Amino acid sequence: MEEEHKMTINKDLKAIGIELTKLVKQIENLAVALGKTGKPAAKVVKTKAVSKKAPAKGGQKTDTDKLLAIINRSKKGVDTATLMKKTGFNQKKVRNMLNRTYKQGKIKRVEKGIYVGVQ
Repeated sequence: MEEEHKMTINKDLKAIGIELTKLVKQIENLAVALGKTGKPAAKVVKTKAVSKKAPAKGGQKTDTDKLLAIINRSKKGVDTATLMKKTGFNQKKVRNMLNRTYKQGKIKRVEKGIYVGVQ
């Protein structure tokens, strides 16, 4: 009896696996048809979701807000060393925030390592 139960579960799992494979193929085809990506959908499924943070409560500024405020005050631009000095953040954190805000279009590079706010 228990052996039959295991066989049924294995059959069900195999059927689910086949259906999931079909769905992945359909998603890949849709993505290619829409021109969104040429990558396999399996990679898209495995990427972690980017969460949008809610605005800080009570008027508190986020670390990114502090960084952007310094950049936006500068007319000629700011380098990472200056941002590290003014914020007290380590180099990795500053670079990550710069990269993220650059991708979001909130800042631009005027020359290598010098950033200004987008008006």
